[in-house]
Amino acid sequence: MLFFLISCLSFILLSKSLSLKPLPKWTSETRLLSFGFWDDLPWLLVALLRKVRQTGGSFFRIFVDMSFKKRRFGTKKVIHMEENDGMSVLDLPELALECILERLPPLALYNMTGVCSSLRERCRSDYLWERHMKEKWGRLLGIAALREWQGHIASKNEFLGNQSKRKGLAKSLSCVWPISWIRSKVQNCSKPRSYFPVDSMMAWYLSLESGKFWFPAQVYNREHGHVGFMLSCYDAEVSYDNRTDTFQARYPPHGRRTIVIEEGVQWDRLRAPTLATLPHDLHVSDCLNDLRPGDHIEIQWRRNKEFPYGWWYGMVGHLESCDGNEYHCCCHVSDTVSLEFNQYTPGSRWRRSIINRKDHREEGNETDGFYGGIRKLCRNEEITMWKRLWPTEVLE
Repeated sequence: MLFFLISCLSFILLSKSLSLKPLPKWTSETRLLSFGFWDDLPWLLVALLRKVRQTGGSFFRIFVDMSFKKRRFGTKKVIHMEENDGMSVLDLPELALECILERLPPLALYNMTGVCSSLRERCRSDYLWERHMKEKWGRLLGIAALREWQGHIASKNEFLGNQSKRKGLAKSLSCVWPISWIRSKVQNCSKPRSYFPVDSMMAWYLSLESGKFWFPAQVYNREHGHVGFMLSCYDAEVSYDNRTDTFQARYPPHGRRTIVIEEGVQWDRLRAPTLATLPHDLHVSDCLNDLRPGDHIEIQWRRNKEFPYGWWYGMVGHLESCDGNEYHCCCHVSDTVSLEFNQYTPGSRWRRSIINRKDHREEGNETDGFYGGIRKLCRNEEITMWKRLWPTEVLE
């Protein structure tokens, strides 16, 4: 097609230079058309390329259609209509434009960054993306996820810094080795740059949405609700899968067992880590003096010393010496606290555990496992979540 255009233009120039005799009257119209053609050539090419992308049709057929429209309506008139086809969105008042951008969904807001440089600066601002982060990811992102993201940013900035050093070295070596060879090496080691800052809220949202960013979270009833993990919550690194609207969970290794990956984890089985305690560390309890019968708690438990802790749901019960009468109960002043796990059958070794209120440390053995720190549940949302996960059958 380009060859066809060049041939036509060359023919017009050649005929213009060889015209020595007086030309007929109709040639003045042709010359005027050629001058208009030169003025409108860039607009015609842009419109042609846009139409090729939209229709995917043949190049020759589209050019014939556009030529027919030009002869029928006139080039100047068509371009004039395109240039004055309504008011631009940038002509809106500042407040009106801001209200429109605030109501855009994340995908539309991201697409708006490719319209022009002015909208790019507006649409990638943290103010607009912070609301989307809170609405979709706020429940799962805690302090641990923020620290993980900050570490991710630091490593990415270090990579970009090394990349710029590589390019500076390539310039200094250009006098020794061929430039084409050096350019190929640098391009192989570098990645295309994005047009938004790596530490922006938009970058964090897109990294979460694409599944490239693994962040710390806790999973209820791990490994698809295995009976050995019912009414527990374990630490994991999770990654989002936008095709299925679920997550992948990557549990830390323990003992001889390697990393376990669970797929298809639903949103309602995830929560942000409630404490800053690492999976293998003992939580220092600060609620022991406040525990009394009827309180809902979570307690650390692990099979042996090599395993990470998981958080298990239970309740504070009455001591054996107490008849359970609330008017005569003195369990809250005793140094001993009875913990009950009513999801297990009466008589099960997992049904009940006793801890010391004054000097509580990790307690247990290799047979029954080890009990660690305790946190008291004060929010109804947490208690309701555990009740919703209650097993349909009593565990042995």
